[in-house]
Amino acid sequence: MTDASSTGAMRAHVPGSPPRARDVAPPNGGFAVVEMFTSQGCSSCPPAEELLTEIERDARMRGQPVFALGFHVDYWDDLGWPDRFADASYTARQEAYAQAFGSGRLYTPQMVVNGTVEFVGSDRRRAATAIASGLTSAATTPLRLSVQDYGAGTGAGQRVVLGYETARPPQRAVLNVAIVERGLQSEVLRGENAGRTLRQDNVVRAFTSSGLDVERGQVELEVPPDLDPRQATVVGYVQNDGDKAIVAAAAVDLSAVAG
Repeated sequence: MTDASSTGAMRAHVPGSPPRARDVAPPNGGFAVVEMFTSQGCSSCPPAEELLTEIERDARMRGQPVFALGFHVDYWDDLGWPDRFADASYTARQEAYAQAFGSGRLYTPQMVVNGTVEFVGSDRRRAATAIASGLTSAATTPLRLSVQDYGAGTGAGQRVVLGYETARPPQRAVLNVAIVERGLQSEVLRGENAGRTLRQDNVVRAFTSSGLDVERGQVELEVPPDLDPRQATVVGYVQNDGDKAIVAAAAVDLSAVAG
């Protein structure tokens, strides 16, 4: 596990048909958004990513509203292996959580559930407890998503237009939208995972966050040209901009839309 200050100055190891919508929640509207901050350059991350894969796979089998997102941070990139999925904005997202939690601490692998609980991403017991708590908690904000268009973008990539409907969003709420892809494989040549072939699921390939000023609208995302829509899902979630609590979530698969 790597640990860094919020300025990135320190790093040290610590042991350790229509598209298939997934906004059908338990009667109380409970859900779990599971965000993982990870890196291909971190030797402690593969077990955590395997857990994230299991979480998402089991939720699909059971029809549970559990949404897994793997954010690849970039502060490992200068230690021998540049993660092809890393983005500075994902590091900034982790920094925002560190400030909200009052720790100012960055590390990988870190798992955050519903924006309010954080722990080492390979901790199965903590993950199971946090997810179960999310699924049994009453939700007050509904959210529905629909992919309205998927086609050529302005550059080499593709464009996704997502429609959303919600009600009673909290003040200072933001709508986060991520496109995650499963079944990705990378040959790591250098760094702590040198010589390993990493299979990764639920990798965030595109992400946007904007103020939720209206209860119905559209969001556009540009996705990479190598995205496989048959293995991709759009995840949307409403979050308090202050304490980072997530109050609504839904997802829709891209496969049927993309044909």
